[in-house]
Amino acid sequence: MRSARLSRLVSLGPAAVRWAEAHEAEILRTGLPLDAKMQAVARAVGVRQPERVRLAVVARIPLPEDPDLRQAALSLGMLGPETIGLTLGHGIYVRKRPVSTRLLSHECRHVYQYEQAGSIAAFLADYLQQIATVGYLHAPLEVDARAHEIERL
Repeated sequence: MRSARLSRLVSLGPAAVRWAEAHEAEILRTGLPLDAKMQAVARAVGVRQPERVRLAVVARIPLPEDPDLRQAALSLGMLGPETIGLTLGHGIYVRKRPVSTRLLSHECRHVYQYEQAGSIAAFLADYLQQIATVGYLHAPLEVDARAHEIERL
């Protein structure tokens, strides 16, 4: 089962990267910059370039248009109707306004992880493999993001 899931995700990798890069570009173009307090949260969880981060407040987190990619994201618990935040490079989608420090710190830790990986493609290669092998909740990158959640700065 895990090897089939891993093979499926690996095959969807290029589509996932294209989707993530396109949405990051949109967020960077139209999103809101972090204010000084938000930048302090980003720095506290390791983000090197908090001034590049942008937030897009949306009614719902967009799902991939590609039916196979959409189904994989939904079935693996990566995206769905309950998703309140999604980070794509330096772009962050959030559904809640105002954005809580806890949500912002979690998503900014993912920004840090993208910065460490060096690209969306490199990050997603690791992230998708982790989700395919141990599941969304136990994926080390998710565990790390939860471990860096800040209630208040």
